[in-house]
Amino acid sequence: MSDVRFLLTGDTSLTAEFGNEVSPSINARIRAFHIALEHSSIPGIVETVPTYRSLMIHYDPGIIQFAPLVQRLQSLLDGLDLVEIPPSQVLEIPVLYGGEMGPDLDFVAQHAQKTPQEVISIHTSTEYLIYMLGFTPGFAYLGGMDERIATPRLETPRVKIPAGSVGIAGSQTGIYPIDSPGGWQLIGRTPVRMYDPDRETPILPQAGQYIQFYPITQAEYDEIAAQEAADRYICRRHPRQEAI
Repeated sequence: MSDVRFLLTGDTSLTAEFGNEVSPSINARIRAFHIALEHSSIPGIVETVPTYRSLMIHYDPGIIQFAPLVQRLQSLLDGLDLVEIPPSQVLEIPVLYGGEMGPDLDFVAQHAQKTPQEVISIHTSTEYLIYMLGFTPGFAYLGGMDERIATPRLETPRVKIPAGSVGIAGSQTGIYPIDSPGGWQLIGRTPVRMYDPDRETPILPQAGQYIQFYPITQAEYDEIAAQEAADRYICRRHPRQEAI
């Protein structure tokens, strides 16, 4: 673990950098380190923020200073191989593909030389690792999209994209959690609220989980949307079967 770098990022934060690439193996090391940190007795930790290849640690310098904090953090590295990482949850996200909800589905299909149904089948066949959250509240940066449906961003971004829109940009796919501008190719929309400030847990997805999309009909979309509006919808989840 000697390749882990601890970088000063402010008066009250530092970053533990685990590598220089986006990969599931680096993500697993970050998760293990995060778990070890949560179970440690290091005082003064205020918040932790995982990213693609690092973990930012906010701390209270009135309780612990940078140098002794780094020493304590380094002491956790040797035991990471012994950390038991619990199975990741898979969030099952329903999506109404195409039509008004996914106005760019046909373009994505043409670009990929596939039919729209083939694009949907490919898009729903993957469990996407949530590497990190950012950009807007609840926006999940996902990994693992099939290169067969990779599509460039729009040349001119839209001024407003509705919350729940599912899109593709280059080799990434994701969900817009709130109404916002954006340049992703929209292929569908989910009625599930990824972010709700009035909910007990405002942000639905969490780093380290996975998302799997599944197609629904207009009637199913309307029913789920009604349940969401009444705060009665519970997103389906299942434990991920890790490869042996």
